[in-house]
Amino acid sequence: MNSSLLVRPHAPDASGTVLEVTPRSAGWEHVGFRVAHLLDGQVHASEEATRETCLVLVSGRADISAGGESFEGVGGRATPFEDQAPGAVYVPAGVPYAVIARGDVELAVCTAPGRGGVQARLIDAARMGREVRGSGTNTRHVRNILPQTEPADSLLVVEVITPGGHWSSYPPHKHDTATAGEETALEETYYHRLQPRQGFAIQRVYTDDRSLDETISVEDGDVVMVPRGYHPVGAPHGYDLYYLNVMAGPQRRWVFRNDPEHEWIVNQAPAAEPDEG
Repeated sequence: MNSSLLVRPHAPDASGTVLEVTPRSAGWEHVGFRVAHLLDGQVHASEEATRETCLVLVSGRADISAGGESFEGVGGRATPFEDQAPGAVYVPAGVPYAVIARGDVELAVCTAPGRGGVQARLIDAARMGREVRGSGTNTRHVRNILPQTEPADSLLVVEVITPGGHWSSYPPHKHDTATAGEETALEETYYHRLQPRQGFAIQRVYTDDRSLDETISVEDGDVVMVPRGYHPVGAPHGYDLYYLNVMAGPQRRWVFRNDPEHEWIVNQAPAAEPDEG
């Protein structure tokens, strides 16, 4: 049975787009996400009148122009599994942009409601905090591309590498209810890549009352939408998992709540306490 939360890629269209999630297609209000595979010299251009954009070069190098600003040679890593920050550019709402591929490029376009009125900027790799979170088979490697400590209107963007045989976004946690000081309401997408590419990973999305309860087998290039609920991810032995998270909601702050049934894991091993990813 196909999951209502799973979006699979298709052949590139004229703009290079292989996958797209919009608020309308997802049935929510904030997060938009698109992936484009570009060939050398190919251009991917757009303008979002009321939405801000974070352009992430998952792999490859490109020249990017936005709102009169030009950024040359952005990115450069060969795969998202390299221990290297991605190239990334922040584009305010209402500002047109163009991405010109310099060789093969895998481009992620992350959007959310924005007010505009600021300049486009290159996101400095030195400001993308790199962390190792968790312990044992809960260890994962996190890079904060656009965290809440950096300027933006709505967007939160982070990438995670989970080694084969490990879990992440674990213990299961959620952020779907606005409760002051306890939890914020954030929609989220997971863009999955696997190494080697023929692998698969498992993501479960479920609520306390199980009105939503789906366990999804994800393959290389798939997106899982998380409108609500807990959303842990497991990577089978032998296959490393990368995912790019995009979050947005009424408040640009990430405060999560663990599943009470699994809170004992945190209490037993404080080093394994989860952050996003």
